[in-house]
Amino acid sequence: MFRGTATTSALTTAVLAAAAALVLTASTTAAAATAPRFLNGTDLPPHPSSPWQAGKVTKGLPENTPFCLEGVLPAAGSWHRAFGTDVDAGAVQISVRSASDAAAAKLVGTLERKVAACAADWLRRTPGGTASWQDYGKLSVEEGAHVYGVDTSIPDSEPGVHLFGIGRDGSTVTVVNWGQMGHLTDAPVPAFKQTTTKAVNKLHP
Repeated sequence: MFRGTATTSALTTAVLAAAAALVLTASTTAAAATAPRFLNGTDLPPHPSSPWQAGKVTKGLPENTPFCLEGVLPAAGSWHRAFGTDVDAGAVQISVRSASDAAAAKLVGTLERKVAACAADWLRRTPGGTASWQDYGKLSVEEGAHVYGVDTSIPDSEPGVHLFGIGRDGSTVTVVNWGQMGHLTDAPVPAFKQTTTKAVNKLHP
């Protein structure tokens, strides 16, 4: 009887310990699966003729990779949110939780180099086209952010302009891509810098 009671007590203790470990694991997994906070439509540069409409925060990368960012954003640990207007402007924010701060810093460097080289790469693929880019400088927010602009044009077609905000908070990287018809001179750079700052600040829990 004594041995049976001891065995039952030990078994109960083991079951409770396993249950506690399972709960802890489930909580950790749930936390890891939680998306970072994202921009709202009102955080984007105001459009003169249409409000911004925000899609759902969705796990993974968008179906169509943003211009200039092809092949560099990892699907693992990523979420995205698309924004649209009733006219020609659109935007998307993509956030990636990296394995470490160092991995996140490396991803930021890759993204910045990709955007900085985008205009030249596009010209090589587009005979007869014209393109230009602008480095709008760094922003002092969390681990830092950087804003760039790229515009492209081909004969007999409307020109397109894109702004990119790339930033990091710890091991989480976010990229905001805004675009519409036009040139860099049409881009709302000061407002977009505010958008990028908000995007990075929202990453902080």
